[in-house]
Order: sequence, then structure tokens, then C-alpha cells
Amino acid sequence: MWEEFSSRLYQYPVMIPALLLALTVHEYAHAWTANALGDPTARAQGRLTLNPIAHLDPVGTFALLFFQFGWAKPVPVNYLYFARPRQGLMWVALAGPLTNLALAAASALVLQMFRGLHVGPGVFWLVSPVVLMLRWSVIYNVVLAIFNILPIPPLDGSRVVGGLLPARQAATYSRMEPYGMILLVLLILSGAVDLVMAPPINLLITLLL
Repeated sequence: MWEEFSSRLYQYPVMIPALLLALTVHEYAHAWTANALGDPTARAQGRLTLNPIAHLDPVGTFALLFFQFGWAKPVPVNYLYFARPRQGLMWVALAGPLTNLALAAASALVLQMFRGLHVGPGVFWLVSPVVLMLRWSVIYNVVLAIFNILPIPPLDGSRVVGGLLPARQAATYSRMEPYGMILLVLLILSGAVDLVMAPPINLLITLLL
């Protein structure tokens, strides 16, 4: 356990930028999509920005680094601005995970370009941290995308399900929301979330890396 912690501590200088970028683009995508659909709430509160400070929750970021479970500050959304509220919420929710997947693919593409370079020992020390950072970018973005698409409130996947279901079923499903966080924590502690997430995460990371 100590060896794993020491190894991770050594990699923090390249892990942290990758994590900050993954969290920031996720929340920015929510804010941008909400604004594009007519909701100015996030923009008015300074969340339509790529400045990570505007999006980070200190406790959530710390937890993600050390316990592989964390969060950023949720982007405020007022569905009353949307012409079709449930569908608007669905597209705002989808924007985060889809942007993470796009960034994971872009990081993997740049990583392949770096792997194609033949560098000597004199510049390897410059290239190596960038390669490692790109690998962490792929991993963090894939994990954030898959985790957030789980159909459990308050995760993005619950908004997607709510937008796809017929109105009556969506109303029934929404009653689960007050208990969603408790359910999510219980599922994480039980290992059920890892069991569900592991196959798609491993498949995507294998394909990209």
C-alpha cells in the first residue's frame, strides 16, 4: 500500500493538471450547453469559464486524488429557461460525459504522436512527463465519463434517463432523487459501482491506449 502511495505521490505533478482539465471541461460543457439552450444562470454566476478555480470543490478534488471518488461544484441550471425542460436537462447532462470522452480521445491521439517520436536521452526528460500526463488524461476522462453517466441521481445519467422516459415514468423515476446520494454512496461502498464501471472503463482505456 505504501509503495502504491509513494508511486502516486511521485506522479502528482502530472496527475493534477490532467485531473483539473478533466473536471474543468466537464463542468464547462454543462455551462456552455445550458447557455446555448437559453439558460444564462451558469454564465451569470461565472461558471461559463475554463478557469478551474471556478469549478473546483476542494474536498471533492482531494477525495478524487486519494480515494478515486470525488466531485466538482455542480453547474447551476434553471430548466424553466428551456423550451422543453426534460430534454434540455438531458442535453446539458450529456454534454459533460461526452466532452470527457472527446478529451480522452484527443489525449490518446496526441499520445500516439509522441510515441512516434524518436528522441534522445537529452530531451527524454522533457517528453516523459508529457507522455505520462496524457496517459492520466485518458484515464481520468474515461473514468469521469463512465461514472457520471450512471443513472443514479445526482449523476448526469439520471438526467439522461429522465429525458428519455415518457413523462409519467420520468415523474416516477424523479422521486428517487432525494435518496440518490445515499444510494450512490451505498453502491460505492458495496463495490457494486466498481463492478459495473470496470468493464466499460477497461475497454475504453485499452482501445485508446
